[in-house]
Amino acid sequence: MSTNEAITDRTAGSASAPERGAAVGTGAEEHPEHREGGKYTTKGKEYTRDTRYITTRITADGRDGFAVEAGRYRLVAARACPWANRTIIVRRLLGLEDALSLGTPGPTHDARSWTFDLDEGGKDPVLGIERLQEAYFKRDPEYPRGITVPAIVDVPTGAVVTNDFAQITLDLSTEWTAFQRAGAPDLYPEALRAEIDSVNRRVFTEVNNGVYRCGFAGSQEAYEKAYDRLFVALDWLEERLTHQRYLVGETITEADVRLFTTLVRFDAVYHGHFKCNRSKLTEMPALWAYARDLFQTPGFGDTVDFQQIKEHYYIVHTDINPTQIVPKGPDLSGWLTPHGREALGGRPFGDGTAPGPVRPGEEVDPAHTAAQMRG
Repeated sequence: MSTNEAITDRTAGSASAPERGAAVGTGAEEHPEHREGGKYTTKGKEYTRDTRYITTRITADGRDGFAVEAGRYRLVAARACPWANRTIIVRRLLGLEDALSLGTPGPTHDARSWTFDLDEGGKDPVLGIERLQEAYFKRDPEYPRGITVPAIVDVPTGAVVTNDFAQITLDLSTEWTAFQRAGAPDLYPEALRAEIDSVNRRVFTEVNNGVYRCGFAGSQEAYEKAYDRLFVALDWLEERLTHQRYLVGETITEADVRLFTTLVRFDAVYHGHFKCNRSKLTEMPALWAYARDLFQTPGFGDTVDFQQIKEHYYIVHTDINPTQIVPKGPDLSGWLTPHGREALGGRPFGDGTAPGPVRPGEEVDPAHTAAQMRG
């Protein structure tokens, strides 16, 4: 997600106030581990995620001062980060590439910021900055918290508008409709929102954030508690997905996007690096088939850069991997094997259609894909 993973999820559709919590201090008192790069654990304590973010929204009516407008904003989203990966998937599924440009920092960062080290000259070609931190400081010269991805930047001013990742994807679905492609799926159907929100809450607390509570636990007790909660939730999902193709309803929704970005990182990172090792994803039949079904759906697997994912976790988290050695494995070619989920029915895009090919310049490096990374 961020420098020192500083943002949390929230209930979809809850009230949003511009800059909620922005005047709060640095957070060093509550999160002393955030004072230095590479440190994510506090000895003797369980991991807690900083819950403050910039909640300004970009809406069709511009009620927070930022109206939806094609070409005005740039989404900055590192492929390595699961929270940012959500926004890349939703942008692609909805066909918003022409309206909302994409900047992709490299997979590693230091204590200061994500950097645009993959771009020519080490600068984002649209924003002209080397570090995402620069856009945060244009919003607030004394911005006190982690420099997080995803973030949406107002290109004319160069300032971050929002880093509220949970709301960003919902707004792409509901506020950016004028710029969505013909055939864009409804990822947040009104009739299913209550159920989607309920599932999302449990998936976030127990799974999306649950793997981090395991990996960044500061005591054996905190780790074992987080581990048990994680696998109770994964067993619940295994049972739920044994009988239905998608998490909510008969089509892909926001709920599937949010779960997918954790599952696709599970065996490559969380199983070993975060000690989530009761079972591999490949050992949970329904979840493994479900994850492959999504991975092979246009808009999901074609956004995943496995090499960047591994480099991010194993290089950045130096307190739990001080050698910064990146594992060669596992063999990821299994993501391309048949999943058989069609037998459960469902219509992936509902009344819509699949997105077209990945835009030129936004492709994942072929060497970093499941087809090539065989361990």
